[in-house]
Amino acid sequence: MYDIAIIGAGPAGASAALFAAKAGKKTLLVDNDKSMTKRAWIENHYGVAEITGPDMVDIGKKQATKFGAELVTATVTNVVKNEQGFTVETEEQGSFEAAHVILATGALTTLAEAIGVATTEGKEPRIKTVFQTDASGKTTIPGIWAAGTCAGVSVHSIITAGDGAKVAINVISEINGERYVDHDVLKTN
Repeated sequence: MYDIAIIGAGPAGASAALFAAKAGKKTLLVDNDKSMTKRAWIENHYGVAEITGPDMVDIGKKQATKFGAELVTATVTNVVKNEQGFTVETEEQGSFEAAHVILATGALTTLAEAIGVATTEGKEPRIKTVFQTDASGKTTIPGIWAAGTCAGVSVHSIITAGDGAKVAINVISEINGERYVDHDVLKTN
């Protein structure tokens, strides 16, 4: 059983997976390899002079797996509530159990609509529908969270990555029962 299953490995999902795995949570990252970031050229991301979207997505996945997240390439078809959390069903890889689920599906909301997550009108250009979330990223279904564009934040990768980190920290904090903070310190030789 995973502590956290994250659906989508674009900037929001990979960032959430990186924080969750680095915090020692058993983390599953499920991605269908169709992130809209894979079509982007990025020059407005702090700390990065320029990068292709495909390279950014690949780096994000590598960072998450470096800290122990398990990456599965599959399309999630359903998320079903069970006694201990949720069953995440995929088209190609079977199903997985997780206590919490973070939806980081970018512009795609059909999965969450099918499982009963409430939606609202999007405010970004070309983003018609987003999930209803509170400020912490909780959706209308306890245990299911949302981060990034699907949660109504800007489509800019730097903002969605930050939102993924924020939501992961909130999930980790809930699991731990106290506020989680992750600050690395510069290593001296």
